Amino acid sequence: MFSPAGQDLERGWPGRIDGDLVHQLAAQTLQAYFTGGGEARLHATYPLETVVLRAPVLHPPSIRIFAADGDFHFANPAAVRGPDDTVTLPVGVDSVESHLRLAAVVGAGGAIGGFTFLNEWHAPQLPGAKARDFAISLGPTVVTSDELESAGDWEPLLEHVGRNTRLLPGDVIAAGGELLGPFRAGDEVAAGFEPIGILRNTVA
Repeated sequence: MFSPAGQDLERGWPGRIDGDLVHQLAAQTLQAYFTGGGEARLHATYPLETVVLRAPVLHPPSIRIFAADGDFHFANPAAVRGPDDTVTLPVGVDSVESHLRLAAVVGAGGAIGGFTFLNEWHAPQLPGAKARDFAISLGPTVVTSDELESAGDWEPLLEHVGRNTRLLPGDVIAAGGELLGPFRAGDEVAAGFEPIGILRNTVA
């Protein structure tokens, strides 16, 4: 998802990156693009250096984050931030940690549509679930399974998540990862690898 620099479009538009160009796709959201089978006509083309990347899914239907022991917890879809967005310290907190994870974005028919990064922000000074309720970063891009050789086998995890429920396009499932921090106001947090890219945020 992207928007031309200077245009205040919180959600942005779906686009396909091709070298140093971004081709706008004729779909409202990434979920709509996946539901349409991953096909859409090209609408316009922009130089990559003139656009701002947005969260791939601004309001996911659900976010599930798996721990190393195989258990998972739900995260707050209203707390999603995009690449280069500011992460604000919760009230009464002077530092935060982050947990960068690989995340699958569900496409059509409950299958994986692509992979991105999820950075789960954590404020150890806050009690219980509120310690992880204030911010989650997604991005900067979504790549397909054949573009990400290091993704591993996500089918058992996807089958487990889909048992006794229904997966919707745009659902986010995250696992693994690395704990980073602590970070304080003014710190820039940048982590990731190619081909997805670097997910960057500033703590304020």
